[in-house]
Formats: sequence, structure tokens, C-alpha cells
Amino acid sequence: MTKATRTTRTKASDEAAAQPSPARTAALPLSFEQFSELVGQIYEGPLEDVPWASAMRMVRQYLDANWVTLILRPASISQQAILVRAGEHGEDLYGAAYNHFQVFSLDPFVGLPADKILAIDEMIDTRKWTSGEFYKQFIEPNHIRYIIGADIRVEGGAECRLRITRPPGAKDFSAQDKEFCQQLLPHLKRSVKLRSRVEGIESERRLYAVAMDRMQIGTVVLNEQGMIVRSNGVADGILGEKDGIQVVKGKLHAEYALEDRELQRLIKAGLANTSRTAPAVTEAISLTRPSGQPKLGVLVRSIPSNELSEGNDWPQVAVFIRDPKHQPHPSHELVRRLFGFTSAEVALALLLTNGLTLDEAATELNIRKNTARAHLRSIFSKTGVTRQTMLVRLLLNSVASVS
Repeated sequence: MTKATRTTRTKASDEAAAQPSPARTAALPLSFEQFSELVGQIYEGPLEDVPWASAMRMVRQYLDANWVTLILRPASISQQAILVRAGEHGEDLYGAAYNHFQVFSLDPFVGLPADKILAIDEMIDTRKWTSGEFYKQFIEPNHIRYIIGADIRVEGGAECRLRITRPPGAKDFSAQDKEFCQQLLPHLKRSVKLRSRVEGIESERRLYAVAMDRMQIGTVVLNEQGMIVRSNGVADGILGEKDGIQVVKGKLHAEYALEDRELQRLIKAGLANTSRTAPAVTEAISLTRPSGQPKLGVLVRSIPSNELSEGNDWPQVAVFIRDPKHQPHPSHELVRRLFGFTSAEVALALLLTNGLTLDEAATELNIRKNTARAHLRSIFSKTGVTRQTMLVRLLLNSVASVS
């Protein structure tokens, strides 16, 4: 054998050794396809109704475990835990007694090194563990003897815990079992981080949606085909009246032909200007109502996208609808705090905001007109306005209207 041949074979052997074998990739006798499917389910987990239910089910099956539990939020004095539990009867969100702080405080299998799979028998003396109060009250009744797990610490301070168990009479978890779970941890950690990020965005979206509801602004989001993707409660109420605007085959249409043509033109213009580099297009139109009620105000605004914005459900255009007869209802308590009004002054100011005259408001409150005028003078003094119309505008434009 020549020196060149030996060198070539040595290099090839080194390269082959550097590549993980299918058995080492999963640390269990799983095929590449099975391991790939499991990792895929971990990343799909945040989108499931019971987060990570499918992945926990697969881990339970592969490890022949009786329980696989992912504690998304450990319990504290101020809040219960949130956990996903996969058992022989399926998967559920939350848990039973284990989601109480008193139970968590008794658990000896805590404070593990970050992101490392360990067995409870490696940390606690077996006899001490199985004779302890926590084991007798909460572990043994659930047919648990062996436990492996990890504490996963995610960027931003979040912590979750993975716990996998087997019953008495079963084999203890092997080094291969622990290595299999260890290889899953980085994927689970990234998936938990993604879920945390998405939850933050969703919470912010809900906050804005509530603010729009409070301000009595209907919001309708359209996709690239002009189909309605979602709408808020105010919009649903306006569209349900079918008075000037309504939904026809999933799209918005005005009642009258000329106005409908203009509305469709504005929507098409918005759909044509969704490039992230182009300024958002904003157009408006008033729609006549067959009932004779004041016209609806409609504003159409494009939603700039990015290079990855694809799919039929991606929002492209937002349509805001305002019904003049539906005014925001500022909070009584917030108005009192913002402007230093008395309770009687708040009651009068809110009635004026709802469109009543001073005399009508006095009748509604069952007070003398002179008393109402005295309250109004005090309100003017505290707000710095001099006319009733200015007062109404001030209250409607204050933060109290989004409470």
C-alpha cells in the first residue's frame, strides 16, 4: 500500500468518524425520519392547542414512560404553574394538585444545572427519596418511581422544566435514554423561546385590539385577495346591521353602487402598495346608510409587508369603520382622576359627551338647571376650556376613552 493510499484512507476514516451515525443522532434506535419528525413536532409545538402535546406524546412513546411533563411556568406564591402533561389517557394543559405552590415547594428535584438531563437518583439518596413525604403524597399515587429531567433557562429570565417518569417495576432510565433527551433540549429551548416571543407579540396585539374596541372603531383586516382575515367586535356589530356596508362572500361591499366602486378602488390601491419600502397608503370614504342614520366613516390603510410575507392569510390592508352614533365611553373613575372632578361633575361631563344638552343632562341627573350650570362652570375651571364642544372634544381625546 502506498503512502498516498494510506493517507487517503486515513483522511476518509477521520471524516467518517466526524459524521454522527443514525444511531448516535438520536441516541436511541430511531430512524433519521423518526428523529426528524420529533424535532419538527417540537418546533410545531407552540402552535398546538395544547402546546407541545404531540412532541411530549412521542417522547413518552420512545422512552416507554408513563408521564412526560413540560412545566412552562413553575408555581410561585402569587401564581399557579402552567404545565403540559402527557400520560396514558392523552395530553392536557395545566395539571392537578401539582400546580400549587405548596406542592412545588416540597419537590426535591429542583435547582438542576441549566440545560442538563439528570436522574433524581443521581441527586438524592434513593432510600431518602422514596421514604420522603413528597414521594408518598404526590409521586407514588401517580405510579412513579424513576424520574429524569432538566431545567431549561431561556433568554429573558424564563424557566421551564422537563420531567420524564417511569413506574415502579420498570427499568431505570439508561445513559442512552438520557443522551436522547439531552439532544432534544436545544430544540426544545429554541421552541420555548419562539413561543415566548410570539406570546409577547400576541399580547401586544390584543392590547391594541382592546383599545380600538374601547374607542368604538371597527377594524377589519384583509388579505391579498381582499378577503376578510379577521375583524374586531365593533366591526362585527356594524357589519351585522348591513346598513351602508356589509360582507358579501367574504369581502366588504358598500350598499350603493357608486360608493361601492369607490370603496373597491381604495381597497385595490391599498393592496397594490404593500411594499415595505413604500409609504403606507391611507384613503377615506363616507358611506350612505339606507336607514337615514349619519354616514359611516371608512378609512382604508395598506399594511407594509416584508420579503417573507407570503400566504393567503397574511394581512395586507386594514379597514377602519366609525359609526358616529357609537361614541367612546370614558371610564367614570379615570375621568375623575384625570381632571380632579367630583362624582357629580363626572356624571354631568359624561352625559354632555354622549350628546345631551345641559338642560337634558340636568333632567337625566334629576338636578336643578342652576346646579348643572354651577357644575359646568367648575368643570370649565378645572379643564381650562370655555365651551361645551371643547369639553366634549377634550374628554373624547383623553386616555380615558381607551380604558
